[in-house]
Amino acid sequence: MKKSNVVLYIAMSLDGYIARPDGAVDWLDDVEGEGDNGYDEFYSQVGSVIMGRKTYEEVLRLTDEFPYAGKTCYVLSRQTKESSPHVTFTEEELESLVSRLKIESEGYVWLVGGGQLVKQFLEKQLIDEIQLYLIPKLIGEGIPLFPDGTPPADFELTSTGRYGQIASLTYKIKTNGAG
Repeated sequence: MKKSNVVLYIAMSLDGYIARPDGAVDWLDDVEGEGDNGYDEFYSQVGSVIMGRKTYEEVLRLTDEFPYAGKTCYVLSRQTKESSPHVTFTEEELESLVSRLKIESEGYVWLVGGGQLVKQFLEKQLIDEIQLYLIPKLIGEGIPLFPDGTPPADFELTSTGRYGQIASLTYKIKTNGAG
């Protein structure tokens, strides 16, 4: 049985931030890219979506329609939330959830964010690939992609691309024989 990869697909400013301190991502609005910058192609390969509660709340603020409605979507939260037709709120251990989704998912398991969840996934060695879109802006402060305390990890650059002024970098995690 083929296992799905866990992919962190995310945009980051040149100074390492994924959002402003309040979670806003308005700095992405006027970036010179090309079309959808490869998003549709990536999203068509996604089977499951995982995000943190703060990321989920920011997604809801940004759009009237939940953008991941056609996918199995989990929101990791210690706070019980009201039910939603589009997401499953869970406190399931990351290892258990990810292990199950890697088998059940009909495509990538997409780690949407945010930074604290990225840190937890790296601590538990649960990320297989990072697709990073480097935005040519310095935003000065905000939510870092890799917060303080993120464990060391080694990656292998597997591809590069360009969408207008956006650089896309794809990395595969180097494993210690446990992959």
